[in-house]
Amino acid sequence: METITGRVVANATVRTTKSDKKVTGFTIAINDSYRPKDGERVTITRYFECSYWRNAGLAEYLTKGTLVELHGRIEAGAYINKEGKAVGTLNMHVEQVKLLGKTVANGTERADNKTQKAEAYADIKPGADDDDLPF
Repeated sequence: METITGRVVANATVRTTKSDKKVTGFTIAINDSYRPKDGERVTITRYFECSYWRNAGLAEYLTKGTLVELHGRIEAGAYINKEGKAVGTLNMHVEQVKLLGKTVANGTERADNKTQKAEAYADIKPGADDDDLPF
């Protein structure tokens, strides 16, 4: 089983097969970068077409910008596009999904729980009495 981490490119979709099984489909992007000996840093974005057969309800959480860690089987494929050129594809049959984060409107990632708690208690002044604390 392979593990990849990337961001969801567009909201996931759920389709139903002829045998009445639901499959969640989504695409993630992974950025790889390297610096050649004689040049500037180069970034390559790889896209993985993913299919998840276990829980169609997960689709509502696989929205554009969500950071995910996926475990599953990767397959390479190819097809001929409209211009007659061969195009390679990367597909992943996902076995496990771990949601790692969500992008908010301003493009930054949500704060972790510790930061959220710190912001919630930011109005507490140093030296406050125990009676003033919210817990």
